[in-house]
Amino acid sequence: MSRRDKMIAKIKELMFKPDQIRNIGICAHIDHGKTTLSDNLLAGAGMISEDLAGDQRFLDFDEQEQARGITIDAANVSMVHDYKEDEYLINLIDTPGHVDFGGDVTRAMRAVDGAVVVVCAVEGIMPQTETVFRQALKENVKPVLFINKVDRLINELKLDGKELQDRFLKIFMEANKLIKNMAPEEKKEEWALDFTDGSVAFGSAYHNWAINVPTMQETGVNFNDIIDYCNNDNQKELAQKVPLSDVLLGMVVEHLPSPKEAQVYRVPNIWDGDADSPAGEGMINTSPDGPLAVMVTNVSVDKHAGEIATGRVYGGAIEKGTEVYLVGAHAKSRVQQVGVYFGPERVNTDKVPAGNIVYVAGAKGAIAGETLCSPEDKIKEFEGLEHISEPVVTVAVEAKNTKDLPKLIEVLRQTGKEDPTVKIDINEETGEHLVSGMGELHLEVIGYRIKDKGVDITTSEPIVVYRETVRKVSPQVEGKSPNKHNRFYIEIEPMEEELFAAYQAGDLKEGRVKSKEEANTFMEYGMDKEEARRVWGVYSKSMFINMTRGIQYLDEVKELLMEGFESAMDQGPIANEICMGLKFKLMDAKLHEDAVHRGPAQVLPAVRKAIFGSIMLAKPTLLEPMQKVFINVPQDYMGACTREVQNRRGNIVDMQQSNDMVTIESKVPVAEMFGFAGDIRSAAEGRCLWSTENCGFERLPGELQKNIIKQIRQRKGLSEEPYGASHYLE
Repeated sequence: MSRRDKMIAKIKELMFKPDQIRNIGICAHIDHGKTTLSDNLLAGAGMISEDLAGDQRFLDFDEQEQARGITIDAANVSMVHDYKEDEYLINLIDTPGHVDFGGDVTRAMRAVDGAVVVVCAVEGIMPQTETVFRQALKENVKPVLFINKVDRLINELKLDGKELQDRFLKIFMEANKLIKNMAPEEKKEEWALDFTDGSVAFGSAYHNWAINVPTMQETGVNFNDIIDYCNNDNQKELAQKVPLSDVLLGMVVEHLPSPKEAQVYRVPNIWDGDADSPAGEGMINTSPDGPLAVMVTNVSVDKHAGEIATGRVYGGAIEKGTEVYLVGAHAKSRVQQVGVYFGPERVNTDKVPAGNIVYVAGAKGAIAGETLCSPEDKIKEFEGLEHISEPVVTVAVEAKNTKDLPKLIEVLRQTGKEDPTVKIDINEETGEHLVSGMGELHLEVIGYRIKDKGVDITTSEPIVVYRETVRKVSPQVEGKSPNKHNRFYIEIEPMEEELFAAYQAGDLKEGRVKSKEEANTFMEYGMDKEEARRVWGVYSKSMFINMTRGIQYLDEVKELLMEGFESAMDQGPIANEICMGLKFKLMDAKLHEDAVHRGPAQVLPAVRKAIFGSIMLAKPTLLEPMQKVFINVPQDYMGACTREVQNRRGNIVDMQQSNDMVTIESKVPVAEMFGFAGDIRSAAEGRCLWSTENCGFERLPGELQKNIIKQIRQRKGLSEEPYGASHYLE
């Protein structure tokens, strides 16, 4: 029996022992060493050659990842680790670090219980490090810290023992501050990192060694020894004394929770069904015999096997050949294969029980965020996945050959399924196909993948996505139904700044308001008590508030009013862009007593017209997407770099100096960021490191409003000027 077969047999055995499973994600800022670290963990488990670890990039198996040298898709692998005379099944997900692929990190965090956050010792905690901490802690995923590239501090920066420890302490303090600010209230103390207990490790993923305090006590290797090994170019011997995989996976087993521990507090956070029901109890107890509950976190398409769904089994066990029910799609499907990932390959098993990460072939029609259960025991859906940033750059895609058009539409729909952070808009009327993504690189990769699926395409220049809002309170307007028997009186005003910021940051969830607690939350963010208690729902970071009293039949048209409000938010009146940051107040209504005269054909147009009319009377304005830009550059090039930012309508937010290096933090409109990579390199003669982070939407300067609205409307085939309020309120 080969080593591989032995490991597969062991994986199949351990997946039924939830106490001995660890589901972990490796996450970090771009180029801090996640994939190299994953390679070495796999080498330690005997899955790849130790000589190739770090260079092989085993989990970057997509050819775009190999070509670009970055991780684009989260990759899954299961392996076995021996620790203190026990064997553990480690289900690992290697996640991307580039801001454009942050959606993969969000989805991976729903599948895991613990995260190894990797920080480069030279660069320290960077913008994307903060983002991955936020993504993990929001999903109740416990973090541990690995400070990587320590050899560079010694060999390149020539730091001594004291300076090394100061550098580690600074990173450690910053990481703990993030945990304190973002962790769930009841976990802040418990999850705080601690040098002495071994929840922080230091090392070099490239040279395959790592230490933490317990390892130092066991092996006697201390910081001074490490400095000697690095200075004497003898890191190979160091890797034999303190192997990275032993130290890191030991830290994972010791400090990150098993599914049995984690599901107790994670399930109530992501599933708001009845905790005392058989399904609720089954999930909280990680029971393989309870009702089936699988949360799909990713969907990919295999040339041979078709759609492959990846997900976390929270309850019951998923078996091949059985029928499953897709709660969101209201459809049934027969499972053809189930199993676990072994890097690029998939290992089939007969069934996968609760507590494991599973792949499922045959869950046709599943998308990320879907809930799978058994048709006999239908359960409530898991809470949707909320991505931390949204698509802000769009390209129009056309098939080069007209005969490829049907195939292009099919490939685009497939792409939208594989990556939920991509927004696909197929306009049957204009024949235009729009693909929106997180940034230039994201769209470049998507374009390449469409071509890879056999459709030759041309893409337009990137277009920036704007949002619509208002600047003042509108007078009360009247929306009449086409039959004139129903009238709705609406006012609109901008949402409170603090509340809007909380929705932009993802701190508050959208949806229909169901409880008084939500009203209290609105008041905490500065909303008036009376209004807060009367919110019907939040959609597209905008609110619909019912300020009426005792209106007959209003409850019967409530859903129609919300539907009209939501469709109006999807296409605003000034440029057909999405609206956000608005509060609509229904002040009064007159409804026909006969239900036939107040159906969808009457209520929907009346609400939409009232909303559009009120927006046009409240100083409508465009919001543009912004990015934070962080530039790390030698002092001599600081002026050239700040000029580059300011020439793009950017504002310098902060500057910090460390020795001869300056870190510039700025805020720049996404519309001005095209071609930035080449320009900043020439401004700093190639001597700078830079990264970006999406940071919401801000008002477009007044002098640009008219021109941009005109451009958008022309592109969309609309009249040059938006209609006035009278057009909607005649």
